Amino acid sequence: MTGREIREALEEAGVRPNRQLGQNFLVDPNVCRWITDQLEVEEGDAVVEVGPGTGALTSMLLGKVRRLILIEFDSRLVAWLKEHFKDEPSVEIHHADGARFDPRVLWKHRPLKFLGNLPYSSGGAIMRNFLTRPHPFERAVIMLQKEVIDRLGAGPGTKDYGILSLRIQSGWKVLPLKVVPPQAFHPQPKIDSSVAVLEPLRDELPLFDGRRFDELIRRGFSQRRKQLGKQLPADPAWCGVAEKLGLSAQVRGEELTLQQWVAVTRAYDLHPLKDVPQKGGELFDVVDAEDQVTGTSTRAEVHAKGLLHRAVHLFAINRRGDLLLQKRSRLKDAHPGVWDSSVSGHLDAGEDYFDAARREMEEEMGIEGVEPEEIARLGPSEATGWEHVRLYMVRWDGTPKFPYSEVESVMWMPAAEIDAWIERCPEDFASGFMECWKAARGRD
Repeated sequence: MTGREIREALEEAGVRPNRQLGQNFLVDPNVCRWITDQLEVEEGDAVVEVGPGTGALTSMLLGKVRRLILIEFDSRLVAWLKEHFKDEPSVEIHHADGARFDPRVLWKHRPLKFLGNLPYSSGGAIMRNFLTRPHPFERAVIMLQKEVIDRLGAGPGTKDYGILSLRIQSGWKVLPLKVVPPQAFHPQPKIDSSVAVLEPLRDELPLFDGRRFDELIRRGFSQRRKQLGKQLPADPAWCGVAEKLGLSAQVRGEELTLQQWVAVTRAYDLHPLKDVPQKGGELFDVVDAEDQVTGTSTRAEVHAKGLLHRAVHLFAINRRGDLLLQKRSRLKDAHPGVWDSSVSGHLDAGEDYFDAARREMEEEMGIEGVEPEEIARLGPSEATGWEHVRLYMVRWDGTPKFPYSEVESVMWMPAAEIDAWIERCPEDFASGFMECWKAARGRD
């Protein structure tokens, strides 16, 4: 769309750009084309665009991707977009605040990329909503005021480096690319904008507790010129942590790299299982097709030889009927990095199913004060990993507490969204979970 076409579209929609809403519309088609090129879209991709306005960026992607999901706050622009794209079945339009939109409905559209000419007033809240782990995106291209992009990509020891830098960089590689001058917008803002590409981190960092990381960086930057040790928790003692990590006891938080902040976070994580995703020497009961014990063997041997053994899965359901999903850590010996039941685990040798379910839900997710109820039994198969499985359920509305060696992240998900997500992307899930899910939903 040209600048003239965009102005005509705004007039037709009855929109006078509102500075309080951060409504600065891109009117330079060359800039629009360049921005969308940075997404590196493929035909099978879906793209979520927040703040599409009159569709200047959207129009550059039509016909190039499988689906375009537009999220627009201004009801007048929503009406105009629906009319303008009424003959485009690949375009899905939501009238919603990008800072409050429920991103759980997006997982079923993977593979997914994010695009946003974000309003200056709420860009940070929108990024937190969509781009904080867990998120479904494989790449993001964002445009914000230049000073914010500078903060996102800032390094230690600079004035721009702080909480926002570390929050984003703990999950994304930030690549600032281009400054966009005010002349590319209508109306013209008083400051420059910048475009950045965000690429999700894979295994560049060791596993760490994201909530603890956030707590520590907030402490460390609450008084950025103050020595870090005076702002952190008393246990463990900072002097010992600093010595172990090779840091000066007088260091300030603004001087630490992201990698050092992650190391500090791990040092303050006192969970007993933080470094132990599984032990190959654990002893399991080996059983026959009727679930009768025939002997014992180590975890490593059971898995290597495909011996029949026992396991439990547990579904935690909250008051809204959502299921707690866990994403398995990349260190797991089976199904690393995919989504699974709220809790799952093997029975130790001599242990019964109920006791194993209760132990696992406490150890793996911090679920206490409720008794598990058995809801299904599954026979051994390749899909269950040759496990006799008993599936349990609890009603629970607590806050999960889990070891990051075992669980990367968690998410409460409505049942209908899980159904749609499995249908579209079954590779995102552990096969044992899908068998349990079919059993719980009464499906063959």
